[in-house]
Amino acid sequence: MTDEKTGAPAPGATPAPAEHRGKRQERTGVVTSAKMQKTIVVKVTRAVAHPLYHRVIRFSKKYYAHDENGEARVGDTVRIAASRPLSKLKRWRLVEVVGRSTRVA
Repeated sequence: MTDEKTGAPAPGATPAPAEHRGKRQERTGVVTSAKMQKTIVVKVTRAVAHPLYHRVIRFSKKYYAHDENGEARVGDTVRIAASRPLSKLKRWRLVEVVGRSTRVA
């Protein structure tokens, strides 16, 4: 049910189920810090070809992600998904640990 004039949901209408909202953004990266409680820092690197010189340039960006169970460790390769804002910097949550680090801490 939507309002015919504005297209907004009518008052009292149930929100759309999660499967109709579309796919969430996902990134794969390496955990650089896991010292905070329930928070990890993930470094995501992407490679882009230079438009003129055709050399590959690597850009990296840090994302703060929510790790509810504290599964991820430094050096692990993880997959994160976008979520609602969880704190000042956290906008992502841990989906799964793709690969474990061989480093023993």
